[in-house]
Amino acid sequence: MTDDTNDQGQPIGAPVPNWTGCAPIPRTPMRGRTCDVIPLAPSHSAGLHAAFSADQTGTLWTYMPAGPFADEAAYAAWVDDACQSSDPLFFAIIDKSSGKPVGVASFLRIQPENGVAEVGYITFSPALQRTVMATEAMYLMMVRVFDDLGYRRYEWKCDALNAASRKAAARLGFSYDGLFKQALVYKGRNRDTAWFSILDKDWPRIKSCFENWIAPENFDDAGQQRHPLAVAPTNT
Repeated sequence: MTDDTNDQGQPIGAPVPNWTGCAPIPRTPMRGRTCDVIPLAPSHSAGLHAAFSADQTGTLWTYMPAGPFADEAAYAAWVDDACQSSDPLFFAIIDKSSGKPVGVASFLRIQPENGVAEVGYITFSPALQRTVMATEAMYLMMVRVFDDLGYRRYEWKCDALNAASRKAAARLGFSYDGLFKQALVYKGRNRDTAWFSILDKDWPRIKSCFENWIAPENFDDAGQQRHPLAVAPTNT
């Protein structure tokens, strides 16, 4: 709620002093300790297809707008198209230990004038799932929007039935904003969309949690975490 009112006594939003908007999100690399998040390129398609083909569960593409793909050529065609897009703005996640691409993520619904962007098209291969790289990649993308560019709001949206995505959003510090019923039709079926967000005012606290978790000393000689990522929920 806000205590601000206009001359007519109506409640209005709090002022945002000297707001001039933000710069567009650049198509440049984000470098981390365990992974790099770099602009998606056609040269990544073979490695990504191989990484995604290791999925034995058959669930990788269930909630994605595209896929599964019939073969490497079909996936390469999708990558070629994705590389031409500026919104979504696609990136490949590279395992620094092997140099191989192991996943894809993007910024989308980018609104520099409002300081708002979403993370989406998150596709993690088995080699990336439940790894430090997976968490660090999401952290690097948050650093880009909040620290590098000064965005005010960062969003996560998913099919409301995607329990794994909802759990991931909560673990990463996103707060649940609400449900948009019958928001989309994809793959011939309805999607109710769950909305989550991180606001700039909460970012310093969330960033500190990430940095404590990612620190090398939080992992033992076998690479197992000593303490889990613990981002307290935001109640506002």
